[in-house]
Amino acid sequence: MSRAGLLTGWFAILQAFTVLPSFAGPNTTIGQNFLGSSFFTNSAALPPDANGAIGPQHFVEFINGAFAAYDRNDPGNVLRQSDIDFWFNAGVSVAADQGVTDPRVVYDPLSQRWFASMINFDANAADPTLEANDFLLAFSATSDPTGEWVGFRFRADTKSNAFADFPTLGVDSNAVYLSGNMFKGGDNNIGPNLVCIPKVDLLNSNISTRTYFGILNPDVYGWILQPATSSDASTNGSILSMGDIGSDSELHSNIFMFQVLGPGHSGATLSTSVQITVNPYVCPFNTDMGFPLFNPTQPDGTRQLMANDPRFSAKVYSVNGVLYAAHNTEFNNRIAIQWYRVNSTNGALLEQGMISDSDLDLFFPSIAANSTGAVLIGCNGSSIDTFVSSFAYIGQTVGGVTAFGSPLLLQSGKVSYHDLNELFLSGDPVPESRWGDYSASSVDPNDPTHLWTIQIIPSDQDPDLEYGVWSTQITELIVTQAQAPVVLNIAPAGTNVLISWPLSAATFQLQSNTNLALNSWFNVPATLSTNGSIVSTLLPIQSPQHFFRLKQ
Repeated sequence: MSRAGLLTGWFAILQAFTVLPSFAGPNTTIGQNFLGSSFFTNSAALPPDANGAIGPQHFVEFINGAFAAYDRNDPGNVLRQSDIDFWFNAGVSVAADQGVTDPRVVYDPLSQRWFASMINFDANAADPTLEANDFLLAFSATSDPTGEWVGFRFRADTKSNAFADFPTLGVDSNAVYLSGNMFKGGDNNIGPNLVCIPKVDLLNSNISTRTYFGILNPDVYGWILQPATSSDASTNGSILSMGDIGSDSELHSNIFMFQVLGPGHSGATLSTSVQITVNPYVCPFNTDMGFPLFNPTQPDGTRQLMANDPRFSAKVYSVNGVLYAAHNTEFNNRIAIQWYRVNSTNGALLEQGMISDSDLDLFFPSIAANSTGAVLIGCNGSSIDTFVSSFAYIGQTVGGVTAFGSPLLLQSGKVSYHDLNELFLSGDPVPESRWGDYSASSVDPNDPTHLWTIQIIPSDQDPDLEYGVWSTQITELIVTQAQAPVVLNIAPAGTNVLISWPLSAATFQLQSNTNLALNSWFNVPATLSTNGSIVSTLLPIQSPQHFFRLKQ
């Protein structure tokens, strides 16, 4: 909050009154803020896997069971279809005994196309992970998501016929990347796989040049690979992953970063993986004798709502060569959010932090950042006093330091949520309700000061069966860039000192004080000179020492 410099007994101090910790935070207003899809009305999925992205004219919502494209200026003008119909219209048929799940969608301003993915599974199998499955991938023919899409289906694992679960999607200037969490023989979670498809070839309807890297060793490459999405061509092939996703409730202190080399051509290879030491995190998806430990609290006092584990569940954003990522952890017996900024070239940890709340559990975070250093984390929050609601945290990176402001409530939940599986279908001692399994945040390609997020809220309750109704909430946040930090400089000039500061603060009042303990500041009468973008004044050196500040 201050900057001081000593010069022959003189001090210059900058004190900015609206700074936290050393800069004015961005001003944020809520733009569009509307209800998207709802349980049974638009989809019967549990959970919906809230996912979406903003594009030039539409916000596209792609959740389990439903695809929707909303006019960004008139959200009531919407194209809706089921997820099965979406794939059928894109040229990918889904057999009657097959289901599709885990949707992802990205708008790529570099190619001005949309990219979407899911996986299929045997809908009739008691355990679908016993059988091999496929990746489903599609791109839009134009920037209009309501128009034609071109789709493909190909085996997720061509080497050992394992099952790909929890697929992830990344897009950059060179390629499109898909990864899955692989199962072989039931619950045997064996590690992640990875596919890289040159983007130019894909957009020419050619996926034969894709590179499949097989199932990777999680001890070397981590768990739940999240290929970075980059819209500024600063990053190609960067992958971020977790060191652990819930094998125990111990502290873990590592994440992984590696790169796909040559992703724009066939025969791509992988770089050496970098293991990054981070602040310890806890895997908050465990139960002890049937009693949930780290599930969110709701106003009815229950903790049956599943917040899952600390995986990077939402996409990794890459901006100006920096990777932004967030996941869940546990802090002071509440679910909290841990976030990172990582150098995409060498894996150096640039910054890390935690967002926690003394009252709220915060879960299923998604992150997005723009080129001016504004960062959005969208998430759910709940407590004994708060139904599951949609929240946003807005941060600003200045001088390599990111600080987040207070939580913004985007939409309040209406009821304590319990799904049909918890009420009727589960034989567990303490049945649990699925929630999530992720959310999504994105940067507006028309104006990067506009950031969008899609979350889930419990919007209603069936009056007879008393199961909860989830709905998606889609929100636009308009972030006005904060004023840059004002630095007051002092330099010798013969028998005088030259005090200078940016022209943007020309209206600020220069003040002086000889004793900081007394807080007795007085205005300095000064003749100001302007040279380019700098304002300065010459003052004679006096005794005793003086302190200076600018007051807005």
